[in-house]
Amino acid sequence: MIDAFVRIGPLMDPASYPTWAQQLIEDCSESKRRVVEHELYARLRDGTLKQSTIRQYLIGGWPVVEQFSLYMAHNLTKTRYGRHQGEDMARRWLMRNIRVELNHADYWVNWAQAHGVNLHDLQAQDVPPELNGLNDWCWRVCATENLAVSMAATNYAIEGATGEWSAVVCSTDTYAMGFPEDQRKRAMKWLKMHAQYDDTHPWEALEIICTLAGENPSMSLRTELRRAICKSYDCMFLFLERCMQLEGRQQGRVSPALAAG
Repeated sequence: MIDAFVRIGPLMDPASYPTWAQQLIEDCSESKRRVVEHELYARLRDGTLKQSTIRQYLIGGWPVVEQFSLYMAHNLTKTRYGRHQGEDMARRWLMRNIRVELNHADYWVNWAQAHGVNLHDLQAQDVPPELNGLNDWCWRVCATENLAVSMAATNYAIEGATGEWSAVVCSTDTYAMGFPEDQRKRAMKWLKMHAQYDDTHPWEALEIICTLAGENPSMSLRTELRRAICKSYDCMFLFLERCMQLEGRQQGRVSPALAAG
């Protein structure tokens, strides 16, 4: 194919990707910034987020964490071996990383338990319905859109923003030191795993997306990709905003992990 994309530069350098993809990153940057730089993560980092808010965040975020491997499995069904180089790349990548995401669900449970949130609480989903929006969107985009768009919304957008906000939370030891020493490593593993190495995953997803789309995709596909990525960021932002409403309604704060429920 004349317009086939093959990366020749460093994986995590935007200049390694087609001009349209570089523009896509720029066009979505403000929506991403609102998530990564959100007040909730700054307060979590500084140990000033209320226990009730953390509890709601952990419960509300559970469906996305628990089902992320299922989004990927759904996307895997869109591939056929040997049909397209991008599909072959996606097939190998999704198969390899589904197992990783299964482990991440275990780590989220451990994090929640350190805050007094048990598995029953996570499964009961006693949270405002607005917190279901991100999971609903992920299922819809994976069920109705093509492989490039659905991977852009999930593996590129959500994993990318998550790696960056996790790095914000882990940028100091303040939050971690709020846990008893014998619980600290287990409680922090989900955050540490994402902050330390998951930052390569969205770039790997972007390479697959560019390989699927080629050097010169149609304007309609570019628009679909931008809308899907920004929609994921916007759903994440609205999730955070709803959690922060709890901060505004109650008085006083407690140190993270020193109180439960």
